[in-house]
Amino acid sequence: MDKESFKENAHKTKDQVKQNIKKAKKTILKLTLLIGIVIAVPVYIYFYQQDFINQFKSFNDVIAYLEQYKFESVFIYIGIQILQIVISIIPGQAFQFAAGYLYGFFPGLLFSVIGAFLGTTLSFYLARLLGKSALHLFFGEEQMTYFIERLNSKRAYMIVFLLYLIPGLPKDVVSYAAGVSEMKFKAFMAFSMAGRIFGMSGSLLIGALYFHHHYIGMGIIAVVAVVAFVLCIIYRKNINRYLDKFYDRVTR
Repeated sequence: MDKESFKENAHKTKDQVKQNIKKAKKTILKLTLLIGIVIAVPVYIYFYQQDFINQFKSFNDVIAYLEQYKFESVFIYIGIQILQIVISIIPGQAFQFAAGYLYGFFPGLLFSVIGAFLGTTLSFYLARLLGKSALHLFFGEEQMTYFIERLNSKRAYMIVFLLYLIPGLPKDVVSYAAGVSEMKFKAFMAFSMAGRIFGMSGSLLIGALYFHHHYIGMGIIAVVAVVAFVLCIIYRKNINRYLDKFYDRVTR
């Protein structure tokens, strides 16, 4: 091997080492960021801020917590909505009941939408930054693959809408999975927020009606929610056909 070839190979090896070091640094940074947000913050709150968590044991406790901050409670509420979406350690629905009670339906809905939009955006782009490998490590490859496959399917819009519409369904990982799926941000945000708004509206209305002692109205909302859920199950095939047509139109 002549000197020129030796120098060229040595230069290539040096460049490869630099690239590998750069990649390793990026990977470490991503993992550190994920550990900090998904693990360190919830662990810190759970073990070192028990007094903070214990304030939210009941609906009345949540109201009392927000009432003590008066005007600033709006920003606290929005911040809690964001935190609940990103790290899922605070019961978001209890705060939505309280928002309806304290602020009324329409202001409460506005504050809830702002918090949900910011929290969903943060988790979506955080997933884009971290990539699939990091998400597999912390959320489990099987669970992440399950959601990613469904978000890459023709019925992705329906799945997203229903997941965010129906209370109690597992949605904590969805915004992260969407970030590494083929779904566009605007489409994901539109359908997730549409589902969230319907779901949040019910919680906010119940809180607002509870403030005015309209217990019959609260019962009616609960009945309407159950009926709507049953109708979605009964007519799911028709809904799927409509969404498939819509999907074909928007993906041309």
